[in-house]
Amino acid sequence: MDPITIRRALPTDAPALTTLMLASSAYQGTYASILEGYRVTPDYVARHRVFLAEDPQGAPLGFYSLICDPPELDLAFVADAAQGNGAGRHLITHMLNEARTAGLSGVRVVSHPPSEGFYRAMGAHRTGTLPPSPPKVTWERPELWFPIEDPALTPPAPAPSP
Repeated sequence: MDPITIRRALPTDAPALTTLMLASSAYQGTYASILEGYRVTPDYVARHRVFLAEDPQGAPLGFYSLICDPPELDLAFVADAAQGNGAGRHLITHMLNEARTAGLSGVRVVSHPPSEGFYRAMGAHRTGTLPPSPPKVTWERPELWFPIEDPALTPPAPAPSP
């Protein structure tokens, strides 16, 4: 994959973020109801830590929104065409670095059920299950936690053997 740039989203990016989110094939069929009528607004982008991944031509590959109080990954989407190419991994790694910089001890994720495996592969662990909340959410959702390690408290890796 070409290099990915991650930058702070601007309020003017809100329509592109909404388009990317609503185009997600992961939220078609059973899961479509959760996004019905949902829009990423310029005000939302201005109030939260929203970051956008772009390809070298500036095309959006994905985005995430980190809320710090309480700490939660509120939104995370990767364009269908960019899935499996590292964009999601780059976004989550960036999010964890942002959380660390903000002084957070961890980040909660209420996951889209098919995305749980991805978050676990990125280091999150499951803490529970949220029940359905009709009418928009008629399925259980995994609740996960990304612990944020303090690099000052992490011992250095051992030196490789000669």
